[in-house]
Amino acid sequence: MEEQQHIENKRSLDRAIRDVRIADVEQSSVVVELGDTERARLEILHEALEDVAKELPEDMEMLTFQIVPGRKPRFWIDITSFVEMARDKRTYRFLKDTRLGRVVLAESQDVDDVADSVTHYLAERIIEREKAIESDYLLNKMSDKAINPKTAALAKRSQSGGSNAIWWFLCGILAGAIGLVLYAWFLPTNF
Repeated sequence: MEEQQHIENKRSLDRAIRDVRIADVEQSSVVVELGDTERARLEILHEALEDVAKELPEDMEMLTFQIVPGRKPRFWIDITSFVEMARDKRTYRFLKDTRLGRVVLAESQDVDDVADSVTHYLAERIIEREKAIESDYLLNKMSDKAINPKTAALAKRSQSGGSNAIWWFLCGILAGAIGLVLYAWFLPTNF
């Protein structure tokens, strides 16, 4: 009981600290350079996702969780998705680059809403990865079962048939070339 109350107090203290930081950033945004304000807000989001980052599988190298400075600072989640601040410098924009262009996954001024969207996105990526690993396993398992003496003989015969076709094709090209040379050799030169 006391433990649960301690956890709730800690959680509310963390929330209060985060709220004070947000208020401080908003207040100082008038004075401080805009890039620093954006970076400070992204750091707040990074802190909100610290517990999620600790739970991520260690073998997922594609996840970066880094704030990259620049003209427009970005908090990179993985190689294709990131969070940046909108033009108003208060709205978080969770974006993903795709083959068809950039897609907005979430947009909010509330850091908790964006942190929830990032957490959900990470859960989707983990499930996709598990499915890909499982499908690789199943394909290997099925290919191991498919190879038996009869299918191995058929596979060998079809492979040799393919190489025979290539051999006959090359022989045809050679015969055609020889025929053209002979025709040109014996062609009457009187026009």
